[in-house]
Amino acid sequence: MTATRWLSPEEREAWLALVSIMFTLPGSIEAQLQAEADLSLAEYLVLAMLSEAPDRRRRMSELATVTNTSQSRLSRIVGRLERDGLVVRTGDAKDKRVVLAEITDRGLGKVEEVAPGHVEHVRRTVIDRLTPEQVRQLALIGRVVDDAADVSVLGTVGTAD
Repeated sequence: MTATRWLSPEEREAWLALVSIMFTLPGSIEAQLQAEADLSLAEYLVLAMLSEAPDRRRRMSELATVTNTSQSRLSRIVGRLERDGLVVRTGDAKDKRVVLAEITDRGLGKVEEVAPGHVEHVRRTVIDRLTPEQVRQLALIGRVVDDAADVSVLGTVGTAD
C-alpha cells in the first residue's frame, strides 16, 4: 500500500476554492435563468448549443457531450423542451438509428430573449472578476480537469458515442 499524498496548504486551498465554485456557481446561474426565463441551466444549455449548431440541429449523442449531460438526462430535458414547443426530435434521413434534436423558431426566439441576461450574469459573477490571462488559465484548467474526470469515469479520455 502506498502512502497517501496529502494536499499541501496551497493545494488544499485551490481544491476548496474549486469545490466552492462547484456548489455555488451553478445555483447562482440556475436562479437567474429560472427567474428571468423559467429555464433550468441544462435546458438553456441545450437550447444554446442547438442555436449555435449548423442547421440548428445536433445528434442527441453529440448534444449530450457538448452539454456535459448523460443521454438519459438529455432525453428528459429535450422531452420538456419539446412539450414547450422549443425543440423537436427527428430521425436522420441518412441513418435511421440516429436521433436529431432541432431548435424550433420559438426555441431560437427564447434563446435570443434569454441570452443577454444570462451573459450579463456570467460576466458579473465570473468573467469580469478575472484578468484576460486568468480567463485563459480558467479555460485551460477547465479542459485539463474535465479530461481527467472523463478518464476517471470512463477509463479513457473522451466520451463514447
